[in-house]
Amino acid sequence: MSNTKSLNVVKLGAFAAIILLFVIIHLLNPAFLPHMCGLLARGDIQETASYIASFGSGAVVFSFLLTLFVNALGFPPAIIFSTANTLIFGIGWGIFLSVVAETVGVAFSFILLRFFFREAAEKIINRHKTLSDLDKYSGSRGFVVMLIARMVPYLPSVMLNAIGALSAMKFRDYVIASFVGKFPSTGIEAIIGHDAITHQEDPTRMIVVIIFAIVLIVGAWLYERHEQRKK
Repeated sequence: MSNTKSLNVVKLGAFAAIILLFVIIHLLNPAFLPHMCGLLARGDIQETASYIASFGSGAVVFSFLLTLFVNALGFPPAIIFSTANTLIFGIGWGIFLSVVAETVGVAFSFILLRFFFREAAEKIINRHKTLSDLDKYSGSRGFVVMLIARMVPYLPSVMLNAIGALSAMKFRDYVIASFVGKFPSTGIEAIIGHDAITHQEDPTRMIVVIIFAIVLIVGAWLYERHEQRKK
């Protein structure tokens, strides 16, 4: 009982820390949060790119933190920022920055969702055999499922974040599967968005992304086989 109370106190403290972070940001720059909310609500990629670029030498750091935050939150669609990054930093670096930031973001989401909600989810799962079997499957084969899901372009990140965090999936498998899976999906989304805005079409870029994705997928498959042999 005392452990439960202690955990609830820690959860309350963590939630208060998140609220405090937003309060500090507002106190430092009262116009920042309203401006960002308006920017995200409009979903204007070119306006977003211009705003990020306005930070000059700090644009990379700002873009990284912004992309991280949006992916931790699960909305708005990450394609807004991955496309904006390609417009600012170029196709290659823009995709790489987006994938790394998105992976860190979904990792934070996993940690927070599992910390706050996994215990409650387990109580529901343990009452139903089907859910319990699926939970066990996610613990042993969750890597493959998450890898395939992350590879699908335009699939809502918030849904995958919740599935990963509330299941028995290992954090390491979740992060690796998300990182590898995001390269093809983010690459395809960003290139399509970039070409649509700049009115350029270069099939070579898409071919390179697909080949790179295949290499990553083969590597991930070998990793999964290695882990299964160890078990």
